[in-house]
Amino acid sequence: MTVQKVREILEKNGRLSTPVTDLADDSDLYNAGLTSLATVGLMLALEDEFNIEIPDSMLGRKTFSSIQSIVDVVEQLTQKA
Repeated sequence: MTVQKVREILEKNGRLSTPVTDLADDSDLYNAGLTSLATVGLMLALEDEFNIEIPDSMLGRKTFSSIQSIVDVVEQLTQKA
């Protein structure tokens, strides 16, 4: 369920040049058009949807590099909550 929700949030907030439906979970989101500005909107939407706070230590390119990496971070943070 987390993967589908992340895909929905990415579709609304990622401003990608490639449709989210065309991306595999491990596709490089930066190659698909994700920008640093869009990453901020994506982060805020993820925090709102999952009631989490992504710590500064996780705000690197690696966290937002793929759908799977985002899912991994969200699941890790929701387990702590």
